[in-house]
Amino acid sequence: MTPQELKATCLAFTGAREEFPFDESNSVFKVAGKIFAISRLDAAPLRVSLKCEPELALQLRATHPAITPGYHLNKRHWNTVVLDGSVPDELVRDLIEDSYDLVVAGMPKAQRERLRWSALSREQRVPRERT
Repeated sequence: MTPQELKATCLAFTGAREEFPFDESNSVFKVAGKIFAISRLDAAPLRVSLKCEPELALQLRATHPAITPGYHLNKRHWNTVVLDGSVPDELVRDLIEDSYDLVVAGMPKAQRERLRWSALSREQRVPRERT
C-alpha cells in the first residue's frame, strides 16, 4: 500500500478528515473529532497506527511480525502496522475500516445517525484473522 492509497482509504469513510494536530508530518485521520488512524505518510517504511479490539489485536500481533503494539498509544487498544507488503493490503483496509467503526461505535446515537452508521453494518465488516 502506498502513502496515497493509505490516505485515500482513510478519507473514504463518511465524515473522515485529515488533520495535523501534532506537527505537519503526522497525518491524523479523525471522524467527528476522534482519531481512528495516525501515519507519517512520508516515512520509510510506511506505518499506520489503528484502533483495534484487544483480543484481535493480540491475535494479529502473534500472526504478523509487522503488526506491533501501538507506538506511543494505548497498547491494549492500538496496533501499529508496518506497510512493507507482509500484511496483505486487503487486511490493512479491513483494519482501517474496523478502526473507524470502533471509534464511531463509541459515539452517541445521534452522532452515529448523522454518519449513517449502524452496528449491524459494523458486525458484517469486522475483519477476521486470515492465515
